Amino acid sequence: MTAFLDEKFLLANDAARRLYHDRAAHQPIVDYHCHLAPKDIAENRRFANLFEIWLEGDHYKWRAMRANGIPEKFITGAASPYEKYLAWARTVPYTLRNPLYHWTHLELQRYFGLTQLLDEDSAPKIWEHANSALNELTAQSILAKFQVEVVCTTDDPTDDLRHHKKLAKSKLPTRVFPAFRPDKALAIGKPEFGPWIKDLSAAANVQIRNFSTFLDALCRRHDYFHSVGCRLSDHGLDHCFATPCPERKAAAIFSRARASKNVTEEERVQFASFMMLFFARLDREKGWTKQLHLGARRNVNTAARRRLGADSGFDTVGDFSQLASLSSYLDLLTQEDALPRMILYNSNPTDTFAFATLIGSFQAGGEPGHIQYGSAWWFLDQKQGITAQLDALSNTGLLSRFIGMVTDSRSFMSYPRHEYFRRTLCDLIGQDVERGELPNDDALLQRLIEDICYRNAQRFLRLPQ
Repeated sequence: MTAFLDEKFLLANDAARRLYHDRAAHQPIVDYHCHLAPKDIAENRRFANLFEIWLEGDHYKWRAMRANGIPEKFITGAASPYEKYLAWARTVPYTLRNPLYHWTHLELQRYFGLTQLLDEDSAPKIWEHANSALNELTAQSILAKFQVEVVCTTDDPTDDLRHHKKLAKSKLPTRVFPAFRPDKALAIGKPEFGPWIKDLSAAANVQIRNFSTFLDALCRRHDYFHSVGCRLSDHGLDHCFATPCPERKAAAIFSRARASKNVTEEERVQFASFMMLFFARLDREKGWTKQLHLGARRNVNTAARRRLGADSGFDTVGDFSQLASLSSYLDLLTQEDALPRMILYNSNPTDTFAFATLIGSFQAGGEPGHIQYGSAWWFLDQKQGITAQLDALSNTGLLSRFIGMVTDSRSFMSYPRHEYFRRTLCDLIGQDVERGELPNDDALLQRLIEDICYRNAQRFLRLPQ
């Protein structure tokens, strides 16, 4: 019997163990999509206790606690940090076979050297030990501990990026870059659109009077982000938008919204479609990589959203039709030779092979992996989801050109997820070797593992050195 979370964790045979321990484990991390706060990195944040670094904003854990019958007071409510931690400790034994059980204990081991199983009885000693260790663990020392070479945060076009500019002048070995996330530019007709336009106007120093000046302001912010090292954009969408819309029509819709007139759903789709093509052209001109996070159905519990706000853990896998609009979007950009490098993330397992095959229809000659099927995302970033994504990509494309894992996390405690991914990858390849489906050729396999874990992302993203 293999011990829980020992050096053989997720590694079923000798070939897998050799690939992981000799090659994958030592690769630096290029975390090209996350939601870490740049302020925390720039100020080298210290964490007061285990709750603050571990539970403060983790909606994965919140969902499990709710499923375990924990009152909201002990999740996002007024309970003390220690009471909330104890509520999580009571929940952990019930998370068996949920990836949270693995992640929780990997994090306790890798950050604090703790091998005890977390439960209500062990919780007080674990709290005390971890809090003591946190005296030596700051935001920047965590990045160093896990060999994080690059962090790309997620930033609104109105952000001033002052923390990124401070980090660029610092001696921090980890390079920290912004990523341009203009989702609010698509929110026409929604209550938040008007206030955001005012923020954009101030940030770009452009008086936004009409659609032309709106686009000018966005171009200026895109230029500014580029000057601070940004080389990636990102969109979080139900589905892609690709309904042809002339600029004059988009301008008329914009004017209606600015005049507080009703915008129909058809007009919203037309406007969003114009903007998605506009942003892609900007990205292509500057050589950026565009990321599309597609398919999650967000904030489905209206009562919970009213009570707790958005993004509090009330989301689900969406059943949106993806391929018709997404393929049309890629096709429209290809027709005008404006298709940037792109990473497509899918949250619905039924679309796994559809995404994997779609990227093969839009690869650009002369550049390996121009369109990427991104790493298993959100509800799929567990062993089965990761394996399914790797299998689909292997069977329909080139796994060897895949740019690997991202944390997509708001927590500095999430870096063991790269280990989790790398072990799963090495186990998949190791099992193929054992069955004679891949050659037991060290040089060939080592290159594959190192490329996926590190080098492909390093080459593909073209980040400033």
